[in-house]
Amino acid sequence: MTNKEPRIVNYQIPSEAAIFELQSCIEAMEKNAQLRKEKNFDERNAVIDFLEFQVIGRIEELLRVTAQPSKLGLLKYRAEKVKSALEEIDSNLFETLRANIRTGTYTGAEFKNLVSEYVGVNTGDREHPGEPGYDNLDLFINGLFSVQAMPEQTKDLEPEMVYYQKTPARIVFELAEEAHFSKEDVFVDIGAGLGQAAILVNLLTGIAAKGIEFEPAFCAYARDCASGLDLSKVAFIHADAREADYSEGTVFFMFTPFRGEMLREVLGMLWKESLKRKIKVITYGPCTAEVALQSWLHCATPQDDNMYKLAVFSSL
Repeated sequence: MTNKEPRIVNYQIPSEAAIFELQSCIEAMEKNAQLRKEKNFDERNAVIDFLEFQVIGRIEELLRVTAQPSKLGLLKYRAEKVKSALEEIDSNLFETLRANIRTGTYTGAEFKNLVSEYVGVNTGDREHPGEPGYDNLDLFINGLFSVQAMPEQTKDLEPEMVYYQKTPARIVFELAEEAHFSKEDVFVDIGAGLGQAAILVNLLTGIAAKGIEFEPAFCAYARDCASGLDLSKVAFIHADAREADYSEGTVFFMFTPFRGEMLREVLGMLWKESLKRKIKVITYGPCTAEVALQSWLHCATPQDDNMYKLAVFSSL
C-alpha cells in the first residue's frame, strides 16, 4: 500500500431522462409562436425567467459534474439562443414604443392604454403587501424608460438617509388615480432616485413633474431617461432635500427617502409652503407614520398599520 490517498474521480453522467426533459422543454419553447407575438409580454418574460433559472441554470449545474458535456453543451446553446431571441423581441418593442411616446400623443389615458396592451395595469383590486411588491409592470416600465444599466452610487449617505429603492410602478399608477391632479398641479418627487415616479406621473397625467435627488449619478440617469422620451415637462434637480426649492410644487411624494430629524426638517419646509397655497403630501413606506402626526395635514385616505400603502394628505 502507498501512503498517498487515492484520487477519487466521481463523474456523474446525467440520466437520459433528465436530458430528454430539458430537450423537450427547449423544443416546446422553440416552437411556441405565441411567445414571439409582441403583445404577449407577460408570457414571454415568464419563459425568459424560466429559461434562465430552471433550464440554463440546471444545465450549468449538470455540466459541472459530467465527463460527457457534448449533449448538454448543445442544449445550453439552444436554450440561450431562444432566450436571446425573446429578449430581442422586447428590445425592439421598447424601441418602437419609445418612438411613439416621443411623438407626444401618448399621455394620460393614451399612455395607460398603450401599456395595458402589453401588461395589466389595473390597480382597483391591488393587494398591499407588507413590503414593496414588484411584478411584470415594473419589468415593462424599466425596459420602456431606458436601455442604460443602473449607475453606481457615488456619494455616501448621511445616517438618516435611506438607501435607494425604486417605487413599484403599480404604486405610481395608483398614485396617479388617487391624487386627483388638476392640470395646473406640479408634482415633486422628493428623493427621486432614477426618476421613474416623476416620469410616470407626467405620462399618466400630463402635468409638470420634478424630482429632487441627492445622488448625482441617479439624477443624471433620470435626466437621460426623460430626455430620451422628449418629456419637456419633466425635470430633475440634484440637491439635498433640506436645501431644495419647493416653491413651484403642489403635490409632493416621498417613498421614505430619509427619516428622523431630516424628515422633520423637510416636512417643516413643506409646512411653510402650505401657508402660501394648498398642497398635498403623498407618502409610501415607513415615513407615513411621521407624516400622519403633522397637525397641518389631513389624511384623505383610509389608514391602517400597513406602511406599504399609499397615503394622501392635504394641507388644512
